[in-house]
Amino acid sequence: MRAQVHDEAQNSDSFLKSGHDRKVPAREAKKKKVIFWGIEVPEALSWHGWELGKEMIKHLTLKNVHGKAQKLSYRAPSTPFFFTVFPQPITLNPGMSVTLPIVFQPSKKRDYEDKIFFMKAEGEFSVTLHALLPRFCLSIPATVQLPVCAIHNLTEATFPVCNTGDFVTVFAWETPNPFFMIPDHGTLNPGAECMVKVIFQPKVAGVHNAAATCWFGGEVKQQRTIQLKALAKYPYLCVSVTGKKSKGVQPGKFQDVLCFGSVPVGTTVEKSVEIFNMSVVDAPCRIERARDPLLCDYVFSCDVSEGVVPAKGKLVLCIRFQPQIVGEHSTDYFTITSAGCHLETVLKVAGSCKGPSVSLHQYSVDFDWINLGKSSTQTLKMSNMSDVPAYYQFDIDCKGSVFSLDRPCGVLEGTTTLMLKVIFRPTHTMNYHRRVVCLVHHQEPMYVDFFGTCHSDTAKPTTLQERHLSWYRTNMVRGLTFYPPDILSVMLKDGKLQIDEKGALMLPPEISEDQPPKEYFEPNAMTEYFYDGVSSDLALFPAHVSVSPREYDFGWCEPPVKAEPLSLCVTNHTKGSIIVVWTPCHGSAFHVDPEICDIPPLKSSTFYVFCKPTQVNSLYAAELEGFAVYKVMRHYTNIENDATICPSWCLTVRLRAHTYEAECVHFLPQYILDVPKTFPPVVPDTDTYCSMLLSNTSTSLITFIVNQTACPSVLVKPSSGYIIPGGHQIFFLSTHPVNTVLQKHVLPLELNSYPAYTKEIVLQSCGQSLLLLLEGDGNLYFKPLQIGTSSTRMYTIKNCTRLPMVFTWKIHQSDSKILSVSPTAGILQPYEAMAQAWTFTPDKEIKYLMQAMVCVKWKSPDPVSPKDVHYVLRVTGEGALGKIRAQKEHLNLGNVLVGDQKSCSIVLLNDGICTLNYILSVEQLITGSRNREEVCSDPLALELEHSKGTIPARSKAFVQIKARPARRLHYTWSIKYAICTSRAADLASTKKKQQLLCCIVATGVYPTLRITDACITGIASSISKLHLWKLFSLDTLNEFLEQDPTPGELTYSVPTRHSTCLIPPVYTSLLLDFDFGSAPVGSEPTIVTLLLENKGVVPVDWAFLFPSDQKMDVEHWAEDADFTPQELHQMRIQDNQLFSVSPKSGTLLPRQEKSVQLSHRHDFIGTDRLPVLLKISHGHEILLTFISMTVERDQRYIHFASTKHVFSPTAVGDSHPPTQIYKLCNGGSMPVKFEVQLDNIGKIKEKNFQHPVFVCLTPKGEIPPGETGHIEWIFSPLEAKAYMVDVLIHILDGESTQITFQGVGYNPNIVGEAVTSSQILSSAAIPGSAKLTVPGQAATLSHHRICLGNIPDCTKAGRLVFLNNISKTKAVVFTWQISFYKEKVLEIAPESGVAQPGESIPCFITLQPTGNPSFCRINLVCEVHIQESLAQYERDLHEWEKEKEQQAVEFTITEKDLGSKKKPTSPLVRLSGSAGTENLPESSAVIRKYKTLPPIKSHPTPSQPPGHIERGLLLDKDTNQVRVKPEPPTPLLLHLDVSARSYAIEEFLSNFTLDFPRYFLCRPFSSQPSESKFVDGNRHGNRTDMEPKWLSLAAASKEELEVVTDILTGVIRSLLENGQFQKSVRKIQDEPIPYFSQFQSAKSAELQDSKEGSTILSRVSASTDLDFEKDGMRKKMSQETSPSDLQESCETFHHKQLRKKEIINRQPAVGNIVELVLENTLQNILIEASRGEVVLTAWPGVISLPPQPSRRISNPAPPPFRV
Repeated sequence: MRAQVHDEAQNSDSFLKSGHDRKVPAREAKKKKVIFWGIEVPEALSWHGWELGKEMIKHLTLKNVHGKAQKLSYRAPSTPFFFTVFPQPITLNPGMSVTLPIVFQPSKKRDYEDKIFFMKAEGEFSVTLHALLPRFCLSIPATVQLPVCAIHNLTEATFPVCNTGDFVTVFAWETPNPFFMIPDHGTLNPGAECMVKVIFQPKVAGVHNAAATCWFGGEVKQQRTIQLKALAKYPYLCVSVTGKKSKGVQPGKFQDVLCFGSVPVGTTVEKSVEIFNMSVVDAPCRIERARDPLLCDYVFSCDVSEGVVPAKGKLVLCIRFQPQIVGEHSTDYFTITSAGCHLETVLKVAGSCKGPSVSLHQYSVDFDWINLGKSSTQTLKMSNMSDVPAYYQFDIDCKGSVFSLDRPCGVLEGTTTLMLKVIFRPTHTMNYHRRVVCLVHHQEPMYVDFFGTCHSDTAKPTTLQERHLSWYRTNMVRGLTFYPPDILSVMLKDGKLQIDEKGALMLPPEISEDQPPKEYFEPNAMTEYFYDGVSSDLALFPAHVSVSPREYDFGWCEPPVKAEPLSLCVTNHTKGSIIVVWTPCHGSAFHVDPEICDIPPLKSSTFYVFCKPTQVNSLYAAELEGFAVYKVMRHYTNIENDATICPSWCLTVRLRAHTYEAECVHFLPQYILDVPKTFPPVVPDTDTYCSMLLSNTSTSLITFIVNQTACPSVLVKPSSGYIIPGGHQIFFLSTHPVNTVLQKHVLPLELNSYPAYTKEIVLQSCGQSLLLLLEGDGNLYFKPLQIGTSSTRMYTIKNCTRLPMVFTWKIHQSDSKILSVSPTAGILQPYEAMAQAWTFTPDKEIKYLMQAMVCVKWKSPDPVSPKDVHYVLRVTGEGALGKIRAQKEHLNLGNVLVGDQKSCSIVLLNDGICTLNYILSVEQLITGSRNREEVCSDPLALELEHSKGTIPARSKAFVQIKARPARRLHYTWSIKYAICTSRAADLASTKKKQQLLCCIVATGVYPTLRITDACITGIASSISKLHLWKLFSLDTLNEFLEQDPTPGELTYSVPTRHSTCLIPPVYTSLLLDFDFGSAPVGSEPTIVTLLLENKGVVPVDWAFLFPSDQKMDVEHWAEDADFTPQELHQMRIQDNQLFSVSPKSGTLLPRQEKSVQLSHRHDFIGTDRLPVLLKISHGHEILLTFISMTVERDQRYIHFASTKHVFSPTAVGDSHPPTQIYKLCNGGSMPVKFEVQLDNIGKIKEKNFQHPVFVCLTPKGEIPPGETGHIEWIFSPLEAKAYMVDVLIHILDGESTQITFQGVGYNPNIVGEAVTSSQILSSAAIPGSAKLTVPGQAATLSHHRICLGNIPDCTKAGRLVFLNNISKTKAVVFTWQISFYKEKVLEIAPESGVAQPGESIPCFITLQPTGNPSFCRINLVCEVHIQESLAQYERDLHEWEKEKEQQAVEFTITEKDLGSKKKPTSPLVRLSGSAGTENLPESSAVIRKYKTLPPIKSHPTPSQPPGHIERGLLLDKDTNQVRVKPEPPTPLLLHLDVSARSYAIEEFLSNFTLDFPRYFLCRPFSSQPSESKFVDGNRHGNRTDMEPKWLSLAAASKEELEVVTDILTGVIRSLLENGQFQKSVRKIQDEPIPYFSQFQSAKSAELQDSKEGSTILSRVSASTDLDFEKDGMRKKMSQETSPSDLQESCETFHHKQLRKKEIINRQPAVGNIVELVLENTLQNILIEASRGEVVLTAWPGVISLPPQPSRRISNPAPPPFRV
């Protein structure tokens, strides 16, 4: 089966139909080649068409395509059907090949398959050999992936189908929808191939995965399946209009508006619209225009009706706008619909048409008067205010008129002014007046008055002026112009007429019946033009003189014969005689006879017009001009009043003729006709006008005539005439639609007097009636709405007419507060749809049914316009009440990092039926701060994604919140909501209506890190944990880590390389020293392991940053080549890696611990300092200075961690100030002797009145190497202030160091001793329990620190510590080093022992103070060895000692010259003197005596291991005979810090009265008074104890007894009156009975109550009574006794025995024994509990007592009642 699809593009010819195929080329049919390690071989060898009994040979070619020679071998096929030559090695040079013949010999008709293997040094590969029977087989790809496609579109892909079988096969496809195959069936010859096209045409979006089946074969059909995969997506089209949108267009609901603006009439403007395809599929689309049956003339057009928008591409649409009617606003809509009609985008197009705006600067030209035969010229300016060119034409034949213009027609360009010349050439003495119309294409005509007067020597008519024309028009309106001036003058004289204020004539009021005189108003130009009484039956004013006919066509005339004359009838409609004068036209073929004629009143006269053409095959046309005037106007003397002057009337006649023979074709006109398709829209029964332009583009004259009888519904003016070459004629057309039915008008325009040249002009007209389309059939629905809120919906109305209309909405008064619309009124342009905003604001929880009315009328009202039309809109809505709730009323964000943010979503639920608009507010409460005022001013730490929003009905909304706590405090935010209404839209007005929505709590946290444990190994393993804690200032570090980071520390929130210097800047306020101590050069590294614990609740990212870790990588040229000594020092430390941290960074989860190993190598002598930044991401950064001292091996050196030491505070006036210890650490390899210089101490003593403030008890001492020495001090302040003294500590053969000792005295009356003592004892922050283990550690202590608290003298305090063997396989041996502390009565039981694997050994530590108050700080060290290694060491040591003794008496003589004299040498040479000669024989000792002295100083190599010296002592022994002394295994040192504060008994009772019963007073057998102590230091100098003596009151005198009695009486009375004492007594009564009270009998209790006094008085009285009893007994024994006295004597004896027993119990020995018994018992219980033998937390067991024996009772009690 093929696994690939060809990527080559195929033609349509390559898709073969059934029965056609393509033969695969021979080379293409060759086997595929593969390459194995540079050897190219065919993938397989196949045999086809084989027969039984015949051998077929194929050759297998191997080619070396590698650059080197290749060696390989092969293994013959395993089956006997395939064989080749005997295998032998093959060597192929580069580019060479070898051929192996493979022979196939079948035995049966079946398929055969085998492999031939080739072996190379790199591996093995094979070539498949197979022989197949003839079969049907098609090769098709397994899968075809089609391109992604849009729904309702199609994509295609091709794949090959190859007949790899041996027979001709027919195939057919079964393909599921939406896939199709082309061809779906066919025939393939063997080896032929055809390309099949698969088409994917989806209708549903999604992933389409279908299997197509191809059936092929002969009688038995076979099938192959191909997987068709395709993806269908929805297209998304977005319309974008290029350029700016017009501000005047209201798009409403429409997504885009294409505004063309104002376009010149007759021109075409094209604009583009871009359709963007936002999807990843090609999107086919259709572009359709909204169909309107009433709109027949589309001014918008688009050539593209459908197209395909490429994926992520665009399609550009060109839309053209060609307006035809000036002043009309056009609106249209195009719909862009994607395939499947699932998405429609409406594009609104709008534009207006503008035409020329031509105006005359003056509307009359006055030529005054001129003489006959002369001419006068005046100017006439006309301007075009528009940018649209204007075609103009003055309707006058300048050749046959007394008035002529130099340019009667032409084109006036936009925004230009044209100056015309008007010439006046009168032919007769009279006044001339002609009202000439100026026609402008696409504009109403304009009228101008030309007038002038011609005088002669004999005739001087009245000069016509402009005021005369104004008076004439007023008189004409008043009907007075039909009377000649002479009659009007007489009437004026007779009073029948009057002159008004303007100078015109008027009837007297009594005649006019008090009606105001009529005034002349300038009529509409178009109305005046058409209503002339000639073109139309209607006229604005009746004609004074008329001529008939006005137009005449002579038809064919034969030159030079005159044609039959035309009779012109001129009628005088006035009541005066007139003179008619025709203007002669010289050179014209037309003339009138007679030229002058008088016509009486109300009479007619006939004139004859003659046509005499001069050329054949020509056209003739002209306009005859004549003037009629009253005869009395011939001389000015006939005019008595200027108000009676009447101008002349102009008469015109249009004439045509031609000389073309009947068989001759007339001249073909060449013209351009610009005519609109429709008349401008008007209301029915209203005139509508349009203009038409006919331009003569030929070089000959064109005549025209419009046959109005063929279309009587349209009036055309002028209906006939001629156009000069290059000129044009402007027509005006008028029609009068009577209804709204579309009418079609066909006007025949005959040109050049030839019927064949008739052009039919088709126009349409239609009356417009008010029609408004309401969306949704006049129904508007609102969803249920919250009371008080508003909802706005867009509602569309459309103007379905071609005229703009005005709409006005009217809402009922009762609904005006609930329903409103915007805008309430406006203008709808033709076919424009406007979306209006309707707002519904319910105020009650009811359903609303309302009605609104819209009134529409035409924008330009006309007297004949119909009344307003009303449409009703039905509005439905509902008011409701809703509320919002949160899905979770309490939301806990947990711990949020300060400065960071945590986001979550609040789900708001609206269960109501209405949409709710809400406003959210947040109230913040911060708790956990001491300064509430500072916290209250903090800004809000909770940010809402939006505080306002909308939730639809029965839905939910998500509000994203972000919490950014600024402090490490607890935050509580109360989120409240208020329903937003239109009446209260702001938050301030809704506070009263706020309701609690939910509460959100969060806690601001910082990443918290703490050092919980520390241990030291290596050379400084002897340092105690307490001292290590101080060297590394871990208390200060932990305190600082508990505080909030400063802003400077947060400059870089995470570790980063931010510095360009070798010494980075410091942004932290805390600088700490990590002091690694000191050690000799070359010694083991000092390794400090710190246990970091994340005490917080958020993960902590921490890092130790060396200076190199903070420096940015810069180019070498940018670095400073000059380094400071400090930089060089740091570079040396970092380059040699003297300090190391492992790991340097990490992440700790909450409550997670991590050990960090800090080490220093002592390779160089001197002090190493390296600043290391401890950076906690989003938290602290602390600069740690790693300090370590390396000294020479023979240097005596004491390491001082600090040059200042502070003593514990001591009370002023304390008679027994405590002893305090200052420790010195020997960091070298030599013993150190020190001496304290006491000079400054003496000075302090002198300043304090010889009071020893500072007393050094051990001013001298010696410290072994690596050990710690103690200097005992007593600080006894004299005042409550701070004391300070500088003391020089001198080191013998070393450097002296000055230490500043400080101490503070306090007033015990102000500050209690208990408070001070608790502060001192609790100041050590090292962990009490063991947490940290180092690699190889086999045992741990359950505690690293024990604080025994405050202890009185002569008492014992103890603790239990477990030594745990954490190894599972090895036992350990432990030994406590307590030889130094035995003097201080510190006991450990057991001191040594063996702990089995996993065993815990309880160690009881007991401290008994020596009687001297002191601060006890003891570092106990427990050495732990592996028992196995220790036993091995002892065996090795025993063997070594045995061998040493044997070697001491044996030696081997190796010299050959024994006879020569030679100085004897010792077989063993040792560096030590006495130690080395103890076990030697005498002779050897003698020889040893004369040995050369060793060097003064020895510098062993630092890296030499222990025992190197012993190994170097053997000089003469052979190497194989020398045995090195075994070295003891290095022990594991476990440190235990024991701290306590001891007090004298009197001080302890005064300060810790309530704690005294907790301690057992260890009294000696013979009571002794307490040792007298003095604060002078002499008590330690002579430690001679005083003889113990008891003070006996019996030996005191009477006076002494009285003094004691008085004193005791006063003391007891004071105690009884003291309220505090009374409270203490009551408290003692409520306290539980001490455990030792159970050892007293009842009698002894009574005796103790009766003798509650002091201990001394009890003992004295007891001894006295005892002596008295003894004497009495003697006396009584000697006397005779009576029976009555016998009982008394027995009682007395019993009483004495009890007292004697009580006295014995009071002995100290008895108390000590009892204490020891109890202590041992408790220790046994604890040991058993640790082993699991006793469960201390178990519930107490219940002991069942045996039943009591029954007694006889006469009246037995009733049985107990059970419930």
